[in-house]
Amino acid sequence: MGERDFNLTSLSQRRILWIVLLLNIGLAVAFAITGWLGDSSALIANALDNASDGVVYVISLLALGRPPRWKRAAARVSGVMLMIFAVGVLLDAARRVLMGTEPIGYTMMTMALGAAIINAICLWLLKRVRKADVNLRAAQTFSANDFLSNAGILVAGAVVLWTGQAWPDLVVGVAVAAIAIKGGLEIWRDANCEAKLAKEA
Repeated sequence: MGERDFNLTSLSQRRILWIVLLLNIGLAVAFAITGWLGDSSALIANALDNASDGVVYVISLLALGRPPRWKRAAARVSGVMLMIFAVGVLLDAARRVLMGTEPIGYTMMTMALGAAIINAICLWLLKRVRKADVNLRAAQTFSANDFLSNAGILVAGAVVLWTGQAWPDLVVGVAVAAIAIKGGLEIWRDANCEAKLAKEA
């Protein structure tokens, strides 16, 4: 690939990452507000998730145009960020079990539906990037995980409405943390695999 092609690819990736970054910041704020108003562990979990995604997208933007070793290091940081976020969510869920919570099903469902649409757009944008590097693949993992989390919240909101109980919200909050741990480990393995291939080349 020539220098001109490389620059064009980097500019395209940078533009897409900026769009996805801004969308994730907006989602983080919306999830935080609705999570607080709706007393929902699942919504708070997604607020933390999107906030950590935003930090990771900033790292990915800084990695663009840099040597492969720098990109792999940035991807590893992304994976660690996801796992730290997961621990925070689990602690919040434990606090809610001990102190009690009364999530609002309608709020959960409305926010989840809107977020699912935005995350689908993010995933579509990221999938358009050809020859995605380790950081772009990490970004795709984030958006796919977020989309799954939104589906879980939608179902949990419906069950909360149906049963009048809080446990579905807590279950989804913990499930979001589990998805984040899985995604963080996948990103870490991807970076290590690429590093191994680079050594063998």
